[in-house]
Amino acid sequence: MRVKEPWPKYLGLGENEWKERIDKAWAMLSSCRLCPRECGADRLAGETGICCAGRVAEVSSYNDHHGEEPPLSGCRGSGTIFFTHCNLRCVFCQNYPISHLGHGEPASAERLSDMMIKLMRRGCHNINFVTPTHMLPFILDALPIAIRKGLNVPIVYNCGGYETLESLKLLDGVVDIYLPDMKYNDNKVADMLSKTPDYVEHNRAAIKEMHRQVGDLAIDEEGIALRGLIVRHLVLPEGMAGSEGVLEFLAREVSINTAISLMSQYFPAYKALDFREISRRPRPEEYREAAKVMKKLGLGQGWVQDKWYIAVEEDD
Repeated sequence: MRVKEPWPKYLGLGENEWKERIDKAWAMLSSCRLCPRECGADRLAGETGICCAGRVAEVSSYNDHHGEEPPLSGCRGSGTIFFTHCNLRCVFCQNYPISHLGHGEPASAERLSDMMIKLMRRGCHNINFVTPTHMLPFILDALPIAIRKGLNVPIVYNCGGYETLESLKLLDGVVDIYLPDMKYNDNKVADMLSKTPDYVEHNRAAIKEMHRQVGDLAIDEEGIALRGLIVRHLVLPEGMAGSEGVLEFLAREVSINTAISLMSQYFPAYKALDFREISRRPRPEEYREAAKVMKKLGLGQGWVQDKWYIAVEEDD
């Protein structure tokens, strides 16, 4: 689908609507329930939850990023803001110094808004919040400030897919492009590798809600994403990600037109070598099998090994 005129959804929200959403998000911090863990940490009082985040936003880096999916990076880059910490505990995390060790600096709402404006002025096609789930109140707090400064590019919510419907509903009309992971098809695997024994049900409910809010991917005449859902799925060795089940869910319960980024770049990072099943890279045939499933199911758009496809060829 192509649309000619971008119109970021958040520009349609009034002052009272912003205040209501911000107030609700902050209230969720006093006994934290921002993610499905609902660990109950009083982050407003300085306690930290399982994610290790507290009462202030922390940012590892912000920059124009050219390694995202092509409709996000385009020719001028995606304006990524990488938050520290994470609500997932993935043993194979490739960004563990940020997500597990918390390498970053505190950032006020004013500072966050300045980051957005600087990235937009560099020409970035969008503002891309990376690992934002546990930072939701701070993001909502900063966005109206950035809008008053002139922010007018789409918002990307780039998350691990372990979300609550309560949190996502605060983003309806705020986020233009959802970029979640679908990591697993089996809760036993999710528990072993990410300490999330209820990942599948929360992930699937979240994907449906995201699609309800923004629909299938829509791009402009230059191929730049304006709104919609892009799902990332990382193929793991030994079939640990359950790729066929994930893809079947998307085809049958979300949309046959779901844009899927089928990723092949897994390598054993962080503590992965402690787990035999994921102690190696996927074999080419394991990745090809997932790509064939996409074709069999009729899933018709996305990226296979970073190449845009309309239909997956048998020998891709």
